[in-house]
Amino acid sequence: MLNDTLELPDEAPATETSRSAKALDYHALNAMLNLYDADGHLQLDADREAARQYFLQHVNQNTVFFHSLEEKLDYLVKEGYYERAVLEQYDFAFVKRLFERAYAVKFRFQSFLGAFKYYTSYTLKTFDGRRYLERYEDRVCMVALSLARGDERLATMLLDEIIHGRFQPATPTFLNCGKQQRGELVSCFLLRIEDNMESIGRAINSALQLSKRGGGVAFLLSNIRELGAPIKRIENQSSGIIPIMKLLEDAFSYANQLGARQGAGAVYLNVHHPDILRFLDTKRENADEKIRIKTLSLGVVIPDITFELAKRNEAMYLFSPYDVERVYGVPFGDLSITEKYQEMVDDSRIRKTKTNARELFQTLAELQFESGYPYVMFEDTVNRANPIAGRINMSNLCSEILQVNSPTEYDDDLGYRRIGEDISCNLGSLNIARVMDAPDFGASVETAIRGLTAVSEMSDIRSVPSIAEANARSHAIGLGQMNLHGYLAREHIHYGSEEGLDFTNIYFYTVTYHALRASNQLAIERGTRFAGFEESAYADGSYFDKYTEREWLPRTARVRELFHAASIRIPTQADWRELKASVMEHGLFNRNLQAIPPTGSISYINHATSSIHPVAAKIEIRKEGKLGRVYYPAPYLSDDNQDYYRDAYEVGPEKIIDTYAEATQHVDQGLSLTLFFRDTATTRDINRAQIYAWKKGIKTIYYVRLRQAALMGTEVEGCVSCTL
Repeated sequence: MLNDTLELPDEAPATETSRSAKALDYHALNAMLNLYDADGHLQLDADREAARQYFLQHVNQNTVFFHSLEEKLDYLVKEGYYERAVLEQYDFAFVKRLFERAYAVKFRFQSFLGAFKYYTSYTLKTFDGRRYLERYEDRVCMVALSLARGDERLATMLLDEIIHGRFQPATPTFLNCGKQQRGELVSCFLLRIEDNMESIGRAINSALQLSKRGGGVAFLLSNIRELGAPIKRIENQSSGIIPIMKLLEDAFSYANQLGARQGAGAVYLNVHHPDILRFLDTKRENADEKIRIKTLSLGVVIPDITFELAKRNEAMYLFSPYDVERVYGVPFGDLSITEKYQEMVDDSRIRKTKTNARELFQTLAELQFESGYPYVMFEDTVNRANPIAGRINMSNLCSEILQVNSPTEYDDDLGYRRIGEDISCNLGSLNIARVMDAPDFGASVETAIRGLTAVSEMSDIRSVPSIAEANARSHAIGLGQMNLHGYLAREHIHYGSEEGLDFTNIYFYTVTYHALRASNQLAIERGTRFAGFEESAYADGSYFDKYTEREWLPRTARVRELFHAASIRIPTQADWRELKASVMEHGLFNRNLQAIPPTGSISYINHATSSIHPVAAKIEIRKEGKLGRVYYPAPYLSDDNQDYYRDAYEVGPEKIIDTYAEATQHVDQGLSLTLFFRDTATTRDINRAQIYAWKKGIKTIYYVRLRQAALMGTEVEGCVSCTL
């Protein structure tokens, strides 16, 4: 009989630490992570005991008991907790086998924070929020059953990948699958705003609707006419972009997803827009309250020409979007500024103002020094690497989504004359360490692709027709990665070392092959391909040239050994030629396949280092609501391998950029890249890092983080992470 007392974590054998710390509560035990013991060793056992005590002292006492799985599922469906349609796709006998398969794994959270995050943020609770209705195994089963949509084989494959920690769906998917009272399964959205009141009005409504249903929303502001531009040929009428930003910020603060996720938004602006300096001023610490933007994230779009002008120390022209659209017949954001720059400078029909390119970069660095903003998208780098016809002109709230969009046209009554294409992000990530340990590397990648494709097919957000339209036509997904640093440290490889860079290159190379192969197989099975495939670099085969014209092999003996020991076959030129032929004949089902997000909460429950950047600390300190400080040990951390967990501030921006550059060449979208600087860094150091990133082919920069100088020099004896 399956019930909620089956194989609970409190049945784990007591350790020496647990026997000596019985009197301590889980919070106190977790805090011991930040103190070395009397012999100078890390107290990792204390954290494992904290997880155990969390179940004994809190979870078990607050979990609703059911005598059997049948009783439990019947109750959850009848009372409106689970979606009946999900379970009705399967025979109950299969559902029971799936749950038994999940519980047979004897899953244990590897850290206290992992367990705490799961039970506070993901598991199903009673409507009053006081009691738990799911174990981790139950949530995994409902995700697998939801995404498989009646396919027993796929449900089993998804269960195996998730329960063994190889694949982790993004927060909205993992949180919402199978629940009757839920938001969407989608992580975030990207929308254009055109230079008319109808589009602006729709954007405010979209911010409300999407925040209510899903994740974060980013908007492109580059097409909006500048402050003082004419309206209906009357000069000095436009209020520019800042009032729109204020409206969006208010919309995001009002809407949230059933209280589970706060509304969050970002806005992107091309640096050659005349309002660029006002845009940046909204984030200054001393900004006037009338213009200050507190919660909206800012991103800038920088073309190559901006760097060239700064290099030559020349004046930089800012162009009126209103005039550009009149002259060229396309919105400002759809034009290549680098390609048309001199032509627009010479065109007297286009109003323009001057600023200094070097001073602009200095301003960017100053703001990043103060606040971490703005995000950066290197426009021409992005578009050179883009295999899809069309232009990419913005990114998202985490700067990893890079997809083509197109404008929507409206009638005067706000009806749709033509529905364009905006973007939704269907995300989930592989755990690099666990996938390297997988029995079948290729099968793990393929299962993840199929799971994410299901997310895209199950999302039909009709409240924003441009989102629904693009999703239906593109089936775009973003397979991410996490735990790179954890894996490298486990294998005694330094992050950013020659071997570390070599592994990153070959790993992403191999994932890309299997992701494309899976999407090609989906196209064959469904007999269809993504809209616009015929105009893509996949259709003419040019995308594959870099893989077919030379052999990609590990540069170091250590990486060759890792792949050989894991029985992972590295794709050959012949493999790529065969895949190229199949793709050119049958197509791909998904327009976009990979994007590397920052992986916040899901990293903790999956016990992984976030994304592919280095750890911020080997024992991370987080503030978790009323609980206060909580400590998280880096995965695979031990007394013997501490040296391999040099934190991101010690590693420095160049090695992080080098690592991301190795991965970038294989990822069709973007990678959420955070740069970390020591407390001695200056704005000049930030400028240098930006230029280095641009030269290395990096597509986007997410946050800039500086180690807080106020905490330096306050080291406490016996403290692991007191100098953060």
